[in-house]
Amino acid sequence: MTRYIALLRAVNVGGTGKLSMTDLKAICGEAGFDHVETYIASGNVVFEAEDPPAKVKSALEARLLAHGGKPVGVLVRRR
Repeated sequence: MTRYIALLRAVNVGGTGKLSMTDLKAICGEAGFDHVETYIASGNVVFEAEDPPAKVKSALEARLLAHGGKPVGVLVRRR
């Protein structure tokens, strides 16, 4: 398993782009990611996954689009 951090663009806990960290954690779990942890309601999330970075990014973006109805930019980096 590879440890990743995903940084989400234009996501906050209130107003435009609202996404709770509980929902973000659940979305990551549904994507098959393990050991998911969010960081201070910032849209930053750390997790483990077996897939390569590009596949992790596209899986997360697709689920965020389905959840919120609009695209969310995601930057994924390995540890």
